[in-house]
Amino acid sequence: MRFFRKLSKNNTDRYNSSSSKKDELSAAVSSNEQMLRDQFAMCNDIEFSSVPLDNHSKILLVFLTGSCDTKTLDEIVLKPLLFGGLAQKNISSIREIIRLQLIPIAKVKGVSKISEVVDEVLMGNAAFLIEGESTALIAELGKLEKRGIEEPPSETVIRGPRDGFTETLRINTSLIRRRIKSPKLKNESFTLGEYTKTSVEILYIEGIAQDSVVEEVRKRIGRIRIDSVLESGYIEDFIEDVPFSPFPQVQNTERPDVVCASLLEGKVAIVVDNTPYVLIVPMTFWTGLQSAEDYYERSIYTTFIRWIRFTLLNIALLFPSLYVAITTFHQQLIPTNLLISVAAAREGVPFPGVIEALLMEFMFEALREAGIRLPKPVGSAVSIVGALVIGQAAVQAGIISAPMVIVVATTGIASFGTPRYNLGFAYRILRFPILVLAGMFGFYGIVIGVVSILIHLINLRSFGVPYLGPVAPQSSGVIRDVFLRAPRWSMNERPLLSGENKQRIPEGQKPSVNRGKETK
Repeated sequence: MRFFRKLSKNNTDRYNSSSSKKDELSAAVSSNEQMLRDQFAMCNDIEFSSVPLDNHSKILLVFLTGSCDTKTLDEIVLKPLLFGGLAQKNISSIREIIRLQLIPIAKVKGVSKISEVVDEVLMGNAAFLIEGESTALIAELGKLEKRGIEEPPSETVIRGPRDGFTETLRINTSLIRRRIKSPKLKNESFTLGEYTKTSVEILYIEGIAQDSVVEEVRKRIGRIRIDSVLESGYIEDFIEDVPFSPFPQVQNTERPDVVCASLLEGKVAIVVDNTPYVLIVPMTFWTGLQSAEDYYERSIYTTFIRWIRFTLLNIALLFPSLYVAITTFHQQLIPTNLLISVAAAREGVPFPGVIEALLMEFMFEALREAGIRLPKPVGSAVSIVGALVIGQAAVQAGIISAPMVIVVATTGIASFGTPRYNLGFAYRILRFPILVLAGMFGFYGIVIGVVSILIHLINLRSFGVPYLGPVAPQSSGVIRDVFLRAPRWSMNERPLLSGENKQRIPEGQKPSVNRGKETK
């Protein structure tokens, strides 16, 4: 048995050795060209250009049409080779001349494997294969079409920066570096996707981010094995703690200032190529209720707006359920005049309150989805006009009562008050099971639903950080940035998830209240 195991191991080693030898570049350009043409068979956008030399050999140039800066390549390298008398020089001097000509315009490196040449060419770089050399020169001359930097349509603000991320990774990281000019801002690179070879980078600030959180992010991204990564949502599915929770555990944003503020709090950013959405971990429940503009306006304004958001959040989750529970089981809680008005409006409606609410909620969600998917000039008109026409027609036909239309419309408006779309979506989903519980058990059903949500939130973690922190577990030092937004000078400590560097503002940085009187 040992003999067969040893024989099998030897055969495997021999196979791996032969495979690696086949992947190595040879000194003969013709052999390398044949292997590359086999790899790029039926790829009509791959260009093979040969530059003949006087000794009956040649230089092979391989690049991807449309993704490589061929104009620069032609002006700087090909014309001097063809018309500058360089073809008469020896091989070693030609290699050095090409390298020196490319250095001012692009980063140059050498690779020794066919697979590496294939990967570099598909990324838009140019590969030079020179006769007698078993190493190819790679010039990073990728030139892809880029979208301009614009304000993110999903996170608009009245006061604050107007720039947003694009689909180019290097532009996105430069927008972050533009704001945090410190060598302690680290970024580590990964490549994910067997076919897409998508570039992914994690960014964190050394000393502020916890080492355990950074290491956990590395592990979770390093474990991903997938054929393609076309958007950051592909990665989000792999790294979140509880995939089937309705609450998001990974924050996404299009705003560079939000990413920088999160990095300065000790969080880690995940930047993915080909998407303007950057992931931020860990995420807490309270992060979903905060907007970037909260930190640009005065603290008293922001505190007032936050309390409005908390109120709207409760309305979006519980208002239809409370209406159904009161009108179905607890009519004694309604004032007499209001009860008579509601009873008169519901007279002739063929459905019980819970079915009526479910129908209207479903129709409202359908109109909202239709408004998003339709073209912009048509979408808003369809959603608004559709809601008015359907609601009015349903009331006149006696299918739906007028108070139910008011309740559903108020709930829909309240659901738009959540700054983060993914957290608002969680409450849109949870509204339906609580509505069913209210229709079955009244207030007791609502209590069961709310308590179940709270238990789930208390037990939920995002990269080991409590989802309800710093409220549960409680921390008096940073709770002033949850229900309130204290003045900037009083928030001198970073949140609990930060590392060693917890001091944000030195002590004694308070405004001089009586400075004007002293001047007089």
